[in-house]
Amino acid sequence: MTMNRRSLLKASLILPLSLWLPGTSLWAQATPDDAETLSLAIHTEKGPHRLDVELADTLPKRQRGLMQREHLPEKRGMLFVFDRERPADSGFWMYRTLIPLDIAFIDDAGRIVAIETMQPCESSSPSNCRSYAPGAAYHAALEVNAGYFAERGIGEGDCVSVPALSGFCQPED
Repeated sequence: MTMNRRSLLKASLILPLSLWLPGTSLWAQATPDDAETLSLAIHTEKGPHRLDVELADTLPKRQRGLMQREHLPEKRGMLFVFDRERPADSGFWMYRTLIPLDIAFIDDAGRIVAIETMQPCESSSPSNCRSYAPGAAYHAALEVNAGYFAERGIGEGDCVSVPALSGFCQPED
């Protein structure tokens, strides 16, 4: 079979786009419970709360986030780290996310500046999904199962430390 230029052009455009469709490899990358993680601690007045988190430190990892996950183990989460400070109106959405999540927005000193509980968006159109913005500038964001922060009394001003990464706060003695 001989391909003309139009057919070749169509194929070159459709193939990369098809990788982003639901049910294809990029959407179906639900990470197993044994995925590589980092340890972090959230320091509160009642003591530290330890979590193992997947690191989302590249654009593709941040874009995929926890999409298509059917569950998240209790003491697991995902830490989104940005190269530079994100503005107060820059938020997260729950497009193609199947489980409710809490998100803590963390400033460059490692302090939690805002916490939101996010519900899955059932729309097939991303433009119909709510954006959850913190209302304060942030450098990182931590997603965990919905209710995690409230159940442990974690709130704004608490300190997040990640021994494997620099730039996060040290707990007060």
